[in-house]
Amino acid sequence: MRILVLQHISCEPPGVYEDILMEKNASIHRVEIDEGQQLPDWQGFDAIIAMGGPMSVNDDATLPWLTAERRLVREAVLAGKPYWGVCLGVQLLAASLGARVHAGPKPEVGIMPVYLTEAGYDDAVFSGLPRELVTFQWHGETFDLPDGGVLLATSPAYPNQAFRWKKKAYGIQFHVEISAALAKQWSQVPDYKAALERVLGAGTATKVVGDVSRVEKVLHSYARSMFNNWLHACALT
Repeated sequence: MRILVLQHISCEPPGVYEDILMEKNASIHRVEIDEGQQLPDWQGFDAIIAMGGPMSVNDDATLPWLTAERRLVREAVLAGKPYWGVCLGVQLLAASLGARVHAGPKPEVGIMPVYLTEAGYDDAVFSGLPRELVTFQWHGETFDLPDGGVLLATSPAYPNQAFRWKKKAYGIQFHVEISAALAKQWSQVPDYKAALERVLGAGTATKVVGDVSRVEKVLHSYARSMFNNWLHACALT
């Protein structure tokens, strides 16, 4: 497999998803778009993975590369290219398909549950998972479902937590690929730190990292199940 990874900050790699790809001897082409690296021709890859970042999908005025990235995502998924988007990556998918991305009621930060919808419980990618998932959240924006999108997971504060578009494009708002070490790095990113302290109070980074450490094995078991299911249902067919 040749995998294109769209990365938007150095401390948000694919984590466990990348571990799985390496175990399968996949060839990974990583583009750190925020560092000015150029987008390649998506047609040369078997699948696309888009990760998170502190910017908004709507920041085209200051980050004009977002326009080109949305265009790449749209062209690829319309052509049926397998796509896996996480956090900013799911918002990119929604926006590329014409849906609105906008601020949520307040930042969602920390260990929080999300709930599979009936469609999610029946979806091959979420096969074998419980209806209530422990997840890690760190975001302040949300998205509307694009036309044709199927809602797969939800939560009370942010109803749109995961969706599928057609058969091979999937996006999830939450993180299960993360480690405590990565969470510590995130806590040092100014935008992330500000969101954390706005919700949980000053000096809470250590607690958040500890919370991730306590549930890391559970998160990674979900990540391995979902991502392996996606690879077999979408990228390896």
